[in-house]
Amino acid sequence: MQDMMLSPEERVDVVNENIRLIQRKNGLTFSTDAFLLSAFCRPQPKARAADFGSGTGVIALLLAARQTFAHITAVEAQETFADIAARNVELNGFSHTVSVLFRDVRTLAPTDFGGELDVIVSNPPYMRAGDGAVSPYDEKQIARHEILGTINDFCTAAAKCLKYGGKLYTVWRPDRLESLMAALRANKFAPKRMVFVHDSADKEPAVVLTEAMLGGSEGMHILPPLFMHDKSPNGVEKNLSERAQRIYDTGRFD
Repeated sequence: MQDMMLSPEERVDVVNENIRLIQRKNGLTFSTDAFLLSAFCRPQPKARAADFGSGTGVIALLLAARQTFAHITAVEAQETFADIAARNVELNGFSHTVSVLFRDVRTLAPTDFGGELDVIVSNPPYMRAGDGAVSPYDEKQIARHEILGTINDFCTAAAKCLKYGGKLYTVWRPDRLESLMAALRANKFAPKRMVFVHDSADKEPAVVLTEAMLGGSEGMHILPPLFMHDKSPNGVEKNLSERAQRIYDTGRFD
């Protein structure tokens, strides 16, 4: 079945929760960011959710495997990735809990989901258009850069599609945290929970995970920073920290 579904540019990897993931050999591949974001989402077993900018659909698949939400719609603007996401859903047997929507998030409305959503999850493009090295692959360029929507566009779309009091989970770059906070405020989101993720205790944070509530009041809980690795006594080798290992083992944050 896998061989029939794959093109020469694709491969299948087994990732967390024993998910078989079709990925492009020259495309964006499964990363720690996606896993941590899925683990950061607090379970709402009756909730209807969407993943904005889903890529290959791995976040939706992880959420489905853990039964975090009742149903997840994976929204992807690049046709190549939307097709892969649909095949990943079928490959892993999640057709009853995950659906794929090939759409630009900037065009979305609640009617696309049969009504307002309870939760939206997003690992959006984190670099400004024109910043950083240019990828020779258009798919990577679009996935990494704000070409098909800025962080404000993603927050605007989320505010439009969420119920009042609904939650938005994001993973973002700490050096652009000001942009995320401005986009959340402009769209009437209140940050409620946040954690900075570091490779190790002597490194600056690499990503920040945020939970925000549409129409929420002021007041945010900042979790202790997550250090992914502990350095060995010789200061060279790195081992997965006890807290990071617990998150990998349980699929849940503290």
